[in-house]
Amino acid sequence: MNPNIQAFMKTIRFSEGTLNHPLTVNDGYDVIVTGIDGKPEVFTDFSDHPFAKGRPGKVFNKAGQRSTASGGYQQLYKYWPAYKEQLGLKDFSPESQDRLCLQLLKEQRAIADIEAGHIRRAIAKCANIWASFPGAGYGQREHKVEVLIEAYKNFGGKVAEIS
Repeated sequence: MNPNIQAFMKTIRFSEGTLNHPLTVNDGYDVIVTGIDGKPEVFTDFSDHPFAKGRPGKVFNKAGQRSTASGGYQQLYKYWPAYKEQLGLKDFSPESQDRLCLQLLKEQRAIADIEAGHIRRAIAKCANIWASFPGAGYGQREHKVEVLIEAYKNFGGKVAEIS
């Protein structure tokens, strides 16, 4: 896999708070969204999405909204069955989560930008997918683009020269 793609995917996990989650033992691939109660949670059964068996989403705000975000990229359950079928994924393992993330990057038309080092552009293209990206507008904490670019570089990503 292209090193810039690898660095960008790790940057997503950093931004979503899974990579450095206090309970993760699997680089964030085992993280369940933290609810309004503030209790961190991880999962150990990678056979399917943690919310696949009907578990209710976790309340994450005072309005009572719920989230099923899980895994390194905080994949919502409502999209999981379609991607599982489309990509022929057998489980919710880190490998399957990475394949799904790559599919999302393709759908956002961000792959070429990432490979070329146009990271600001790639982040902007993906902001509607990941709530922690700047400009996402989901009412959650968003990182500044400079913080994400610095993380991306720390993970081995190369940024294109700006002329």
